[in-house]
Amino acid sequence: MKKFLKWTAYAVIVLVLIAIAGVSYITLALPNVGQPEAIKIDATPQRIARGKYLANNVTLCMDCHSARNWSTFAAPADSAILGSGGEKFDASAGFPGTVYSPNITPLNLSNWTDGEIFRAMTTGVKKDGSAIFPIMPWPYYAKMDREDLYSIIAYLRTLKPNGKNYPGHQLDFPLNIIVHTMPQKAALGSIPNPADTIKYGAYLLNAAACKECHTQADKGKLNEAMAFAGGQGYIVPGGSKVFSANITPDKETGIGNWTKEQFVSSFTQYANGKVQPTPVKPGDFQTIMPWWKYAGMKTSDLEAIYAYLKTIKPISNHVVKFERNRN
Repeated sequence: MKKFLKWTAYAVIVLVLIAIAGVSYITLALPNVGQPEAIKIDATPQRIARGKYLANNVTLCMDCHSARNWSTFAAPADSAILGSGGEKFDASAGFPGTVYSPNITPLNLSNWTDGEIFRAMTTGVKKDGSAIFPIMPWPYYAKMDREDLYSIIAYLRTLKPNGKNYPGHQLDFPLNIIVHTMPQKAALGSIPNPADTIKYGAYLLNAAACKECHTQADKGKLNEAMAFAGGQGYIVPGGSKVFSANITPDKETGIGNWTKEQFVSSFTQYANGKVQPTPVKPGDFQTIMPWWKYAGMKTSDLEAIYAYLKTIKPISNHVVKFERNRN
């Protein structure tokens, strides 16, 4: 019996040492996506204009990295402090830890090289080599065209330095270990010819990371069988819960019966004055959909996205879009 207990103790010690070694490797050696590229982006007027459009209306960098007014429907970003960060994700939103969107104005990024910003956007690795939690949808930006990414970086350099810097993320166990394994090397794509409407729509849909919100996930892993079928829940300030819409071409529960004009109008109404900013009280219907920013997309780009969505698999999934907090 004593021998058995002794060998059991040895086995436990070995397993503990293996676990410590594994955790040490993950936290000290990972992420490993390579050094930032030695690039210097020429900030031409064309790049800045393209970057401004993408960052504000497609990739929505300016929406996530700006304070949003949750007392107004669809929580418009404060245009006076674009890029200054501070949006908080914590337990009140069902998040396993605390993450602030960082300041991406020159107040913070002036000491980052273009290559360091490019690496962060496409691999999920910060200047200091640590992992970025993929609230920032870098896995989607990693598939964008290099020129579009250069344009966004050129635009970020033009922002007014304002705001402050925020603490780094604090993640709950075991996510604080797992996050080190998330960054991956980029697999850049290329911009299709806009004349190829469906392929161009697919490119824009990826850049906007629509799949991330409109697909149900379990512990951060998307259910690919339900891609774009909606139903992913998000807690909004006040404790109520909103669910992403089904945007597959299913005729009963998705957008299968929508015309192109209806689809485009659902976005542009927020830019043409049909919909005015309205106050939202805690517990009233709210949405995380950044309508005010997407409203600035070009009509031709919205039409391309619509064309692509009409080609994907229709999935029947009825979504109840809102659950009021009863507390």
